[in-house]
Amino acid sequence: MTFLVTGATGSVGRHVVAHLLEAGHGVRALTRHPSRARLPEGAEVVQGDLSRVESLGPALKGVEGVHLIDVADSAYTPLRNGAEIVAALREAGVRRVTLLSGWSPGTLEAAVTGSDLAWTYVQPTEFMANALAWAEAVRTRGVIEEPFAATRTAMVHEADIGAVVATALTEDGHEGHSYGLTGPELLDVPAKVRILSEAIGREIAFRELTVDEMRERYRAQGVPEHMIEFQIEVFGNVPEGAYQVTPTVEQVTGRPPRTFARWAAEHVEVFSPGRGA
Repeated sequence: MTFLVTGATGSVGRHVVAHLLEAGHGVRALTRHPSRARLPEGAEVVQGDLSRVESLGPALKGVEGVHLIDVADSAYTPLRNGAEIVAALREAGVRRVTLLSGWSPGTLEAAVTGSDLAWTYVQPTEFMANALAWAEAVRTRGVIEEPFAATRTAMVHEADIGAVVATALTEDGHEGHSYGLTGPELLDVPAKVRILSEAIGREIAFRELTVDEMRERYRAQGVPEHMIEFQIEVFGNVPEGAYQVTPTVEQVTGRPPRTFARWAAEHVEVFSPGRGA
């Protein structure tokens, strides 16, 4: 069987591709820029764009299932053509769909979950890969500066998200389920800094930013306003116990979720002086 993975060059999509290939499935990887894909051998890389349904025809031929992401562009704008995408999937004879949630709801979630496709909705908590945003400051200044230091979240490894998606696409029993995915532990920002320090063998300082400092910094970096406000809503002044560890990764894949310490060990070079991200 062949499966189409959209967002195939993203932090999660790459793992979906890898897991499907490892399981012996055919993989067609959709990307706007095939020449930059750098995906594992065995993946068929095709050009296409979810925001342009007319570009999906060749990619959908003969596929059993499709992994979708609700992202239209690099600014994480949600897709606005959900009904058209679902119609194209049904016309192509696609049976199974997984949908990875985006920053904010568009039209795709409602179109998928309201269809007769065998769908699975995957909604991870904070990605461990978000820590890559600290890499330059750690390499050059040995410091991490973040707001909301006391907020404890259960960061999830991208490989675990990819494993859940690949399982839901290829095995029965996941149709109609919405999976909230977490890692195995709740960590506040100082704990994450400590774990990263231990991994790279060098102490990293931490300074807590005010909300105003956060807004100023993110705006200077070109972060869209809706993403800044989303960060404040998700991580700022959350009620006690708002974030909890879920058993979903292990229930779906049969393996416990990876720890942040493991993720840090896998990315040591990115945080080391003289290296690039």
